[in-house]
Amino acid sequence: MPRNVYWELYYHLGWRTKDSAPLLTTKVEPLAHKYLTHRVLETPEAMVHAVGGIEDHIHMAVSLPPTVEIAKWVGDIKGATAHHINHGPCGLGALAWQTGYGIVSFGKRDLPWVVDYINRQREYHAAGRVEDRLERITQVEVVGPSDTSRVDH
Repeated sequence: MPRNVYWELYYHLGWRTKDSAPLLTTKVEPLAHKYLTHRVLETPEAMVHAVGGIEDHIHMAVSLPPTVEIAKWVGDIKGATAHHINHGPCGLGALAWQTGYGIVSFGKRDLPWVVDYINRQREYHAAGRVEDRLERITQVEVVGPSDTSRVDH
């Protein structure tokens, strides 16, 4: 990317394990988080602000340069992480992701709030105080007899 480009792009990403199974066990979770961080930092100019989640899903806050094709990039890091966990040095063979992901852009002033939310996932889920906007993975179109509306999940 040319040196005369200014960018300030923040994203919250989330995705689920296959069938929302509790695959991110106490053994798998730290390895997955570490490898995800490693893969993100292999992207030139990318920054990791937080990685977290619970047994059945991942959250990440990242900054990515505008040259990154996000859909491809997310697919690559998801696939590489599952492959590393299943076939890497640990060979746990226990991680698979559900198709798709959720992405929300946010401004710099919201970064501390998003990082805190990611870092305190277990606490927020245990208390039932999750942020729907940051937990959504898919959108489902619902068409009624007289209207068209979108329901987000």
